[in-house]
Amino acid sequence: MKVIALIPAYNEENTIAKVILKAKKYVDKIIVCDDGSQDMTYEIAKSLGAEVIKNERNYGKGYCLAELFKRALKEDADVVITLDADMQHDPDLIPFFINTLTENDADVVIGSRFLNSKSKEVPGYRVIGNKILNIITNKKYTDSQCGFRAYKKEVLKLLIPSEMGYGADSEILLKALDNNLKVIEIPISVKYDVPKPSKTNPILHGLDVLLTVLKRHAIRHPLILFGIPSFIFLLISIIAGILAMDYFNTTRQLPTNLLIISGMSLIISIILATTGLLIFILVSLIREEISK
Repeated sequence: MKVIALIPAYNEENTIAKVILKAKKYVDKIIVCDDGSQDMTYEIAKSLGAEVIKNERNYGKGYCLAELFKRALKEDADVVITLDADMQHDPDLIPFFINTLTENDADVVIGSRFLNSKSKEVPGYRVIGNKILNIITNKKYTDSQCGFRAYKKEVLKLLIPSEMGYGADSEILLKALDNNLKVIEIPISVKYDVPKPSKTNPILHGLDVLLTVLKRHAIRHPLILFGIPSFIFLLISIIAGILAMDYFNTTRQLPTNLLIISGMSLIISIILATTGLLIFILVSLIREEISK
């Protein structure tokens, strides 16, 4: 069985060597995507025998994963492992991922920080944030944001993310669900006492994931996503209009505020309904073209 490790990296000169040297014990090849680092990440990874994809500038984790997935698909491999370059993930757990994948005939194995007895060591803001993101993404998973994963190589073509940022982790899981892939979670521990435990603000991370999910639902269910708020604004417009008419009949004075609310709500309702309909038509045409 041939195993490849994929490592997205951005300014990880302090830890990339440790990750590569430890991962080398369990995999046949390591491919690093250096996302426009300004330090020695590229040189260190290259000197240790890893194949390195060099981005001219910092595009984001999702872009790196997409490039790594595409590159891995060209390899003669059976299993692909993804892990971070900052030593939060322990490469010594790679055999655990491989064994779980093969013994259960799974398509994807996800590491979960919240199935481990040491999950209490996870910072509180991460626990709360992850629970919110799990609900947004899919309640089926306990840790939708962990990047330590194992994949059957042949499923990668179904999971290549289009998101450039941290929303890619959630997008991959949503695509796995869409394609009815067998996904298993296993307990892992994560280290937070590393030089750079987070590359982005937690709030920005959460917003990135939220936008990813909203965009995906906008494409898959545009009539629902835009239709429900459109109907709500239409009701507000009707109610405000009725109240305005009632007020006018009683006082013979025009209630400007109610008329503005009614008019603006109606405009918003029409915009939302039109947007949902246009996206639905566009997506339908694209799907027809693809199916030909």
